[in-house]
Amino acid sequence: MADENGAVRVLVVRHAGEQVLEQRHVTLAAGSTVADAIVAAGWLPVDPQTVIDAGVFNHARRLDTPLADGDRVEIYRPLRVDPKEARRIRATLKGRRATG
Repeated sequence: MADENGAVRVLVVRHAGEQVLEQRHVTLAAGSTVADAIVAAGWLPVDPQTVIDAGVFNHARRLDTPLADGDRVEIYRPLRVDPKEARRIRATLKGRRATG
């Protein structure tokens, strides 16, 4: 819910390293979206063709999703390895250890 001035306050977070999160509190107009929060935090991609994966409270959301007061907007890092491929690699390594 917006405050008496019609503003919503949200927290925007992103990874800044392996174990480091950067976070910024931003105040936006009522009806603002996930994309508006990312812009207000100053975390736009350098390349406009870059796809931004984001969510609210650990649930993936589209960039045009409206925000509520107190929401936590999260910018997700791209995956380094496809999850299926990572499982295959782990299974292969585990099999080698068990037989060797």
